[in-house]
Amino acid sequence: MRTPALTSRLGAEALGTFWLVFGGCGSAIFSAKFFAPNVVAGQGVQLGIGFLGVALAFGLTVLTMAYAVGHVSGAHFNPAVTIGIAVAKRFPWRDVPAYVASQVVGGLVAGLALWGIARGVSGFDATGNLAANGYGDHSPGGYTLVAVLCAEAILTAFFLYVILGATDDRAPTGFAPIAIGLALTLIHLISIPISNTSVNPARSTAVAFFNGNGAPAQLWAFWLAPIVGAAIAGATYHLVTGVDRRDEDITGVVDPEDLKPTT
Repeated sequence: MRTPALTSRLGAEALGTFWLVFGGCGSAIFSAKFFAPNVVAGQGVQLGIGFLGVALAFGLTVLTMAYAVGHVSGAHFNPAVTIGIAVAKRFPWRDVPAYVASQVVGGLVAGLALWGIARGVSGFDATGNLAANGYGDHSPGGYTLVAVLCAEAILTAFFLYVILGATDDRAPTGFAPIAIGLALTLIHLISIPISNTSVNPARSTAVAFFNGNGAPAQLWAFWLAPIVGAAIAGATYHLVTGVDRRDEDITGVVDPEDLKPTT
């Protein structure tokens, strides 16, 4: 078994982040609220998936892409996760900038795709309606900056604890994507009303500029808090659990026979 070339890993990260943003934010944009006319009663019927559906959609994007390309790149799809794993000494720092860049690019392409599709219906106004994260007046529940920073840092830290634990060799083999996907679902169930849930700077960046309405100016918070939370988890996981796997990379390994020769 060997680690795929960096270009292959970056492609996998961009692809996975695209799917996370497109599937997760797309569900919030198009499906969270959907009213169908009720001819008999004369009123609209809510057929949308709501918070529960959006939370599940985000979890499913990570679960499906972790199975699809996790063996290639390690399935980070999140700059905070990449940095947190590097802090935990389970990922090489030299690859962090490239991973983060590929995640941001993949997310932005998904944001562009969502913006383009959303404009395909008459009367749609993208401003404030592209599932951006926010605090204060831009928080779904009106939560303050301090509350949002605390929630994002705590939730990202626990997300990384789950990732580090689920990818342990002693954990049930093959089930890590399920645990990680369900963890992200739970995180969204907790925090959609607080901040629209980020725990992922690439996800926040992906739609902020298309959304407008103050989202770009608040983007710093959704880089700072998740990275701080992930770094804390990465630095403390081996201390809290007594499991020290800091010499084990979370990158991605494949059988050499499956690698396409490069020219």
